[in-house]
Amino acid sequence: MTVHTESHRTRELGVEFGPLAQQLEQHEYPATCEELVEAYGSEVLQFQNGEQTLEEVLDLVYEEQFDSATEARIAIFGNVAEGAIGRKGYSDRTPPALGERTEGPTESF
Repeated sequence: MTVHTESHRTRELGVEFGPLAQQLEQHEYPATCEELVEAYGSEVLQFQNGEQTLEEVLDLVYEEQFDSATEARIAIFGNVAEGAIGRKGYSDRTPPALGERTEGPTESF
């Protein structure tokens, strides 16, 4: 029986890490962004509406240092392209969230 732990997860928050998930988990920390890009920069992150290399994603935070794989993943989530977020402005809450506008009439049940 296979036990799925944090290190076995390759898809998280709409981002498919593929082999990069395990590579980040096994990397020695603390590590700089530069070190991660040098080691894994050509690895491709895939999401619903596109893909980016790790180098493209971490380019905006190149001076950062990460104390763990979790910190590296958080930086990745914060810097992926808009294609990773699905429908912009989507909310499943009614009434509209603060700042949202509705296009049609609201329904009451």
